[in-house]
Amino acid sequence: MLMNRDKSVLLIIDVQTRLAPHIHDHRQVLANCIWLAQVAERAGVPVVVTEHFPEKLGATVDEVRAVTASARYVGKRCFSAQAEGGLADTAVEARRQVIVCGTEAHVCVLQTALELRWAGKEVFVAAEASGSRDPAARDLAFTRMRGHGIEIVSREMVAFEWLQRGGTELFRQINRDFIR
Repeated sequence: MLMNRDKSVLLIIDVQTRLAPHIHDHRQVLANCIWLAQVAERAGVPVVVTEHFPEKLGATVDEVRAVTASARYVGKRCFSAQAEGGLADTAVEARRQVIVCGTEAHVCVLQTALELRWAGKEVFVAAEASGSRDPAARDLAFTRMRGHGIEIVSREMVAFEWLQRGGTELFRQINRDFIR
């Protein structure tokens, strides 16, 4: 299945101030979450951002907050953002496809992705924009998710599938501003 911008939502999970510095290659994970959020905004794809126990883990990092001003923010206590109706009344509930990124891949990203899949959603996890403190834990999470029908994708797969074709004004803008 291809990702379609009219059916998709970007879900950024728990990229928070006290957790982010401990994520392996955190600067790259952060940069890729920002890139996806900016492409989503340009393509008209809604964005939902979660924060796990923000009073303990801090708010979403400023760089992500700066590019997600129009996003819906959701606080959560369960590791899975889907648990206990945490994503009800958001674009995640309204859209069929959920593109997921964030931290930690083997905890909150994994549990959210699995529950979304079991709820009948088409779930895609952006590999470069998902991280864990231990890269081996991240890789195990990706293996487990694949086994449950969750697609592990690159950020450019997301962008080009949202675009569907070249030669459009949106393609020219995204190609110029985001594709390197």
